[in-house]
Amino acid sequence: MKEEDHLSNLKQAFEVMRAYGMKLNPNKCTFGVRGGKFLGYMVSERGIEAKAKKIEAIVRLQSPKTQKEVQKLTGKIASLSRFISRYADRSLLFFKTLGKAKEFKWTEECEQALKDLKCYLVTPPLLANPKQGETLFLYLEVSVRQ
Repeated sequence: MKEEDHLSNLKQAFEVMRAYGMKLNPNKCTFGVRGGKFLGYMVSERGIEAKAKKIEAIVRLQSPKTQKEVQKLTGKIASLSRFISRYADRSLLFFKTLGKAKEFKWTEECEQALKDLKCYLVTPPLLANPKQGETLFLYLEVSVRQ
């Protein structure tokens, strides 16, 4: 975005806020920066990135030994789902261990899926705007309810 467009957008936002009697806290405002934290994400001109702490929390996890630990794992990866390409495929085995089986079983396939996920997350995923002229792939998650 060009600086003049940014200033025009700010002016318009300030006018709307003024019209509705809204005020900004100057201690919580930052203008003219190239990036920063916003709503739990890192936002920059490159796009939106997941917080490094969230990724690190998954990378440091040991293999789950109980269903409760798998629930914690699935919760952590769900919070990053928008950053994980083919999220459903990558996490399916984890969710399968949460069935109503009496005995918890963490298989070699589950272990490999966790290792693969950790390797994927080591290079922080980035959400970026599509570029005109580039091929855009759309992945859908579909289920049949009976």
